Amino acid sequence: MALHRVRPGRPGRYEDVFTAPLSQQALPKYRMPDAPSAPDVVYDLLHEELLLDGNSVQNLATFCTTWNSDEVKRIMAETLDKNMIDKDEYPQTAEIENRCVNIIADLWRSPAEHEPMGCSTTGSSEAAMLGGLALKWRWRQAREAAGKPADRPNLVCGPVQICWKKFARYFDVELREVPLEPGATGLRPHQLAHYVDENTIGVVAILGVTFTCDYEPVAEIAKALDAIQANTGHDVPIHVDAASGGFVAPFTDPDLVWDFRLDRVASINASGHKYGLAPLGVGWVVWRTADALPKDLIFYVNYLGGNMPTFALNFSRPGGEVIAQYYQFLRLGRDGYRRVQEACMDTAQYLAGQISGLGPFELLYDGSTALPAVCYTLRGDAGFTLYDLTEQLRTRGWQVPSYPLPPARDQTVVQRVLVRHGAGRDEMALLVDDVKRALRRLGGHSTCAPHQPGFHH
Repeated sequence: MALHRVRPGRPGRYEDVFTAPLSQQALPKYRMPDAPSAPDVVYDLLHEELLLDGNSVQNLATFCTTWNSDEVKRIMAETLDKNMIDKDEYPQTAEIENRCVNIIADLWRSPAEHEPMGCSTTGSSEAAMLGGLALKWRWRQAREAAGKPADRPNLVCGPVQICWKKFARYFDVELREVPLEPGATGLRPHQLAHYVDENTIGVVAILGVTFTCDYEPVAEIAKALDAIQANTGHDVPIHVDAASGGFVAPFTDPDLVWDFRLDRVASINASGHKYGLAPLGVGWVVWRTADALPKDLIFYVNYLGGNMPTFALNFSRPGGEVIAQYYQFLRLGRDGYRRVQEACMDTAQYLAGQISGLGPFELLYDGSTALPAVCYTLRGDAGFTLYDLTEQLRTRGWQVPSYPLPPARDQTVVQRVLVRHGAGRDEMALLVDDVKRALRRLGGHSTCAPHQPGFHH
């Protein structure tokens, strides 16, 4: 009986989902079917097909939130019809967005004498592009005001994720990506003098490098730019891409100076759906002062019922993610966020200790000073590659990425494990067990004793 459902209006008639007409064929993929189907049959068939996806908790490649409480799921369900762009029709959702901007600006030490300027986005990639556009517009306005050409803008950065490459191509900016030095995990301040010139619209400093998970030294980068300005007159602002670290550093390392405490930091972006603990679909960008966002970039829309300002790369989008972000701020508070992120950091350091003791690995980042993550390379005499290990772990459902670091590092291949809220000590202990088994299959050498059932370090 558990495999059958009673169809409303047809008393006593039982129909098995897998004998319904729709299940007797491959689901239509390229043409919409002519006839409707029973909603619960469609649901069940899609539900079964989606089981082919990976288990998100075992996706150790993603920075994104993979665990959400029942309350967050209810908020998302109840706000499906709220359009974030329509602030006249949904004024309370707009007010909640404004509260979030103020909370985040305060978290990032926005100057008290200035009203913060910021907005929500679909994620940190869109937020980063908006920050980049503001840099370009400000640079162009300054060049034109000085009677100088403004047709060759460039943006200087270290190893960045793909959104900055998209920004450069889409908005006609030369991306000067500074190569990693041997032993470095990100941009180093002394490298800037060789890349910054009068056409530099800004420098991107990464708080949580995608490839290594380490923080770039934002304060030292600011000092290097101060020296460049003293020597050349080039006044170059900083945009901090804090996609992941923006919701980690304020709680785990509050004394680290990387934010608006530095006068040269013009804007910061972060992803609410990463370590901000919100569900997928929300990012944030905040400018130091209102004049850091040129007014020419703001559009005013009056055909939704009011005259509303908007600055975004998209338009209509759901408001639920923003409301869920506010829910997390209220539910956890600063102490709650600190406990969550510190628990993740402790788990990452536990994993680092386990990985370093297995023999063939060399830690590049141990999860103790920046993001809760572990990044490591393989010693040259291992007899297999990290790509081989990735494939072995995938047979157990783990998604652990292996990839080469950017140029100037002799194409060093690394493997990275991210520890997020919802992926606790037990999951990492199980991962270590599977790494040990994989090493034995690959012919590697594990120096740790086999993990005993029912016991975790």
